Amino acid sequence: MAEQQEKSPEHLHIEELVKTKLPTSPIYAFLLTPVKITSATKGHVTARLPLSQNHMNSMGSLHGSVTATIVDWMGGMAISSHDLRSKSGVSVDIHVTYQSGAKTGDEIEIEGIAEKVGGSLAFTKVNIYKVEGGKRGRVVATGTHTKFVKGSEPQKAS
Repeated sequence: MAEQQEKSPEHLHIEELVKTKLPTSPIYAFLLTPVKITSATKGHVTARLPLSQNHMNSMGSLHGSVTATIVDWMGGMAISSHDLRSKSGVSVDIHVTYQSGAKTGDEIEIEGIAEKVGGSLAFTKVNIYKVEGGKRGRVVATGTHTKFVKGSEPQKAS
């Protein structure tokens, strides 16, 4: 039996946020409840999500609004992994570029990168890949997400 790697503090923090905060957001709970965090380090989070009919548009492909919601959520997770904050601020700007499709029964891998977390703004990049043969495959969509983070940083111990 293979040894299980010890999870990083960032990984444990993100898993706790998924467990405690995801259920409090109706849209995240509806779309992301089966999400599994696969890794997290400072400013970098990956997760996998099996796709169901709830994620599809009328043509049977991953809905654009679902993709934008994933970019929104994962951008926040990347920011939270940067310094173990519980709140990741509010959205200022989201851009999504759609590159290929995914359908019911597919699994996607979501990668969130906090490119810069400043005192007022944070800039993230999110990549969504189709899982093919158990591994990261072709790009489904990429996105950027800017958030206003002033006041969301962890409080310093006094």
